[in-house]
Amino acid sequence: MAGGEALTNLSETDLKRLLSALHKGDLACPIIPKHLAIAGLSYLQDRVDWLQGLDEAAVRAVLVAVLAERGKAKAARA
Repeated sequence: MAGGEALTNLSETDLKRLLSALHKGDLACPIIPKHLAIAGLSYLQDRVDWLQGLDEAAVRAVLVAVLAERGKAKAARA
């Protein structure tokens, strides 16, 4: 992954899928390719390298913060 891309390469739908999988217990942390495959999210493997090594609380916090920020930006454009 190129530096600086971080979350910009994930759609809001993908962010919500990741968060939902965490909430349901379908996605284990730390996030590794095997865990993504088990959760049916293996197509995100090359786009979530930045989440590797984070524990579940950190992954949740990041995803919630990004979704909130995107919602705020969307509301500002409306």
